[in-house]
Amino acid sequence: MSSSVAGPDCCGGLGNIDFGQADLCVMTRLLGYVDPSEPCFVAAVLAIVFNPLFWNVVARWEQRTRKLSRALGSPHVACYALGGVILALNALRSHWFTQAMRNQPRMDSLDTPTAYQAGLVLLGAGSVLVLSSFSALGFTGTFLGDYFGILKEARVTTFPFNILDNPMYWGSTANYLGWAVMPFTAEIYRQKASQSRKSH
Repeated sequence: MSSSVAGPDCCGGLGNIDFGQADLCVMTRLLGYVDPSEPCFVAAVLAIVFNPLFWNVVARWEQRTRKLSRALGSPHVACYALGGVILALNALRSHWFTQAMRNQPRMDSLDTPTAYQAGLVLLGAGSVLVLSSFSALGFTGTFLGDYFGILKEARVTTFPFNILDNPMYWGSTANYLGWAVMPFTAEIYRQKASQSRKSH
């Protein structure tokens, strides 16, 4: 009996790609704008990798053992404690991300009002997704309450979950991308305002 579900080698997988035909000049140009040895960049990358790894490992450990709930007296207290740690880690990640953006080379092509407006649109859309997700899920739903045995009556299917899987992740990604685009333009306009004050 054969399975009709395609495996990881569907359509030849990565073996079907001729990397010799790839035009790497765009990537080479983009990498010229990143200094991977800069300490804040390294800290930001480590925080970006560590945070979801940490909370997923802790949540799955809790689901298997219930040790955090027992240690803190209840699943709700344990979930709120993990949520607090996640929020603190996210604040730290945001700090290092902001510092890394300030210390990286600037891309002149992003220093335009259009880029700034695109950043605002990304921030707006990202914030709508994050805040509406939080509103639909509540604190325990947002911060892995299901791993603590704190379940909703039914799976959430209202906005934004009715248009997108994982809207909070997509929203936070849009927020970070928006912030990545905006500082370039904001800095240019700060410099322009400073120069015009000096010339008057």
